[in-house]
Amino acid sequence: MRETRIIMGMPITVEVVDAASPELMARAFAWFEAVDARFSTYRADSEIMQLNRGEITASQLSGEMREVFALARATEEQSHGFFNMTRADGLTDPSGIVKGWAIKKAAALLSEAGVRNFYVDAGGDIQAQGHNAEGEDWRVGLRSPFQVSEIIKVVAPRGQGIATSGSYVRGAHIWNPHARAEKLDDVVSLTVIGPDVLEADRFATAAFAMGADGIYFIESLPGFEAYQVNASGMATQTSHFQDYVIS
Repeated sequence: MRETRIIMGMPITVEVVDAASPELMARAFAWFEAVDARFSTYRADSEIMQLNRGEITASQLSGEMREVFALARATEEQSHGFFNMTRADGLTDPSGIVKGWAIKKAAALLSEAGVRNFYVDAGGDIQAQGHNAEGEDWRVGLRSPFQVSEIIKVVAPRGQGIATSGSYVRGAHIWNPHARAEKLDDVVSLTVIGPDVLEADRFATAAFAMGADGIYFIESLPGFEAYQVNASGMATQTSHFQDYVIS
């Protein structure tokens, strides 16, 4: 069973190889709808925008918002301040961590329901478990940041999470908190494979904000690998990224 819906401004795909009820699929998509309603900075009625307008205080935040904020603060510390959820316009925006967090929770929902072979993809960030319908490892194609119809690498995460940060789809939406006026244009794509999609996503965002140094930051993290493409089209990968490459 496979279904794609546009939620959170992006295509979200859930594929379940095992027998799954329509109700379970509906629950997975309802979860993403709820995340969008709570965290979207494009929805005036979202909890994050109510906080930004001062209509609610930190003491009134939901448990989910507190959980994401705690993850954001930990990531900021672990990345030496390169992850920061305060935008240049002063708005608090945790979107750099929310997607991976939401995918991980959706994957847990499926797993807790007894599903063993599944794939959750939200805007190219992926958590897969088990095997695909052919009984093989799930495979993920990495798109060229210059020609999105072209696949430049195919990898098998084998239960790990995978996330990509870049400017080639959404334009410049990540900034260097240490030099907010500086354009991040030396790197156009950074794909990270980590222990799960949340870990991959939060450190992909932080590493992209580091520019060309981001690949070295990922290299320093145990259990993480990355593939970086710069504006000239040159690719750099961490020491053991090749272990995941199929073609």
